[in-house]
Amino acid sequence: MLRYTLRQLEYFVAVGEAGSIARASERINVSSPSISAAITQLEAEFGLPLFVRQHAQGLSLTEGGRRMLEQARLVLREAGGMLDIAAEISGNVRGPLAVGCLLTFAQLVLPTLRRGFEAGFPDVRLRQHEMNQLELISALRRSEIDIALTYDLDLPADLQFTPVVKLPPLALMSPQHPLAQQDSVSIDDLKDHPMVLLDLPLSAGYFLSLFHQIGKPPVIIERTRDMAVMRSMVANDFGYSFVNVRPLSDTSPDGNPVRYLPVSGPVRALRMGFLTAQDAERSNTVRAFLDYGVEMVRSGRLSKIGGTPLV
Repeated sequence: MLRYTLRQLEYFVAVGEAGSIARASERINVSSPSISAAITQLEAEFGLPLFVRQHAQGLSLTEGGRRMLEQARLVLREAGGMLDIAAEISGNVRGPLAVGCLLTFAQLVLPTLRRGFEAGFPDVRLRQHEMNQLELISALRRSEIDIALTYDLDLPADLQFTPVVKLPPLALMSPQHPLAQQDSVSIDDLKDHPMVLLDLPLSAGYFLSLFHQIGKPPVIIERTRDMAVMRSMVANDFGYSFVNVRPLSDTSPDGNPVRYLPVSGPVRALRMGFLTAQDAERSNTVRAFLDYGVEMVRSGRLSKIGGTPLV
């Protein structure tokens, strides 16, 4: 007879992915004592330690814990499949939903999208994950997330993309930059000026590709994987950079002003949209989230991200 619950497995997976009970508690909005008790009960039931307790570094999975984590994810996916079948038969939208979002714009889009969706579908238990492009693709293929909001950057053929907004690049620079007072800038204008590269997987390749038209690479003065650090370095006049989604504030995280200029000439715009597995829309919950996101763009309630709606 089974003496553990799906909820205990959910807590175990959350801790395994987060690396600590505290971070898992924040992610799934469950108290740390409840999560800790669930882990202890699972370890007693399975008769093996799932984690090595490292007070300074948090928790790390044991070899047995890693194998059990893979199986727990499989069990939860299969259980979710049963909910999908029930929802399809009944027409209800309910159950767990794991949503991924590209970390460069998650703060501008995901909270608004999530709040409205959860208000409309209170029986859905939504978990969010902020990742880079390669991590999103991998998580979708492993069924760790159900749907992702991202750009059309090197998308594989085995996943399905629904574009919703077209977003051309913007040059980001300090007011002291020599080009900052222009109405727009071209890639040729920028070629000899120092650049702070947002060095994320696939995103960096896109920004560098903007220079292919002139046959000359940019003058990269610094690289960072953190959007906030990039904006602050630009605001402190280390160099310019690029973004496709413009924050509402013209101030960097350290309080200095920045300017956003359109990039003129034949530059590739990115498309923001929803990425799913090919058969994901068989799930009522995934389909409802996708439809809700499309309607948010169509109605203008996500107009703060700018760009041209494609729906």
